[in-house]
Amino acid sequence: MRSSAARLLIAAALPLALGSVLSSCARTVDTFKPRIVISSPDGGGVSRQRNFTVQGYALDDIGVTRLSVDGKAIPIPANSRKIANFQFKTVVQGSKGQFTIKATDAAGNESTLVLPISVDAVNPAIKVAQFERSGNQIRVSGVATDNTRVVQIIVDGNRLNITPGPRVQFYAETSGVYADVQAIDAAGNSTIFRAR
Repeated sequence: MRSSAARLLIAAALPLALGSVLSSCARTVDTFKPRIVISSPDGGGVSRQRNFTVQGYALDDIGVTRLSVDGKAIPIPANSRKIANFQFKTVVQGSKGQFTIKATDAAGNESTLVLPISVDAVNPAIKVAQFERSGNQIRVSGVATDNTRVVQIIVDGNRLNITPGPRVQFYAETSGVYADVQAIDAAGNSTIFRAR
């Protein structure tokens, strides 16, 4: 049986011990780094022009407190901390450029995205391999090529399901007298070929 002095010591120590346990349980450590996403220019950093606007956003569970491009701070809208939208104007010297985007959250976690930019003013090429017409029905097939990558092929206004790449084969069925085939690359350059 414990003495009254021992019981008093335990009683005094118990709140201190419980307090430290509770405070350590309530404390959360933020280890989530912000995620940076580029929404424009489309196509993985390919643009038709040397001067353009880069747009994107940084995601964070607590909130982004700082964004910078090549060491220069860019503003964050006050109402968009957890999804911090950003944009900045830039100019590419030559045919290639690179920009370093950094996002920092309230806990000091930092993410870096290096965005390479290529300037592409070359239109994709379209080669029709086969064109068949039976009455009002048309079947057309061929290949579209590009120095970077073809991202869309449209036949008579209908977008085909393709896998983007520098060389894309296509096949489509349509109706009419001819078929308008359009190829669009990652920079937005476009070529239209009328198959007949």
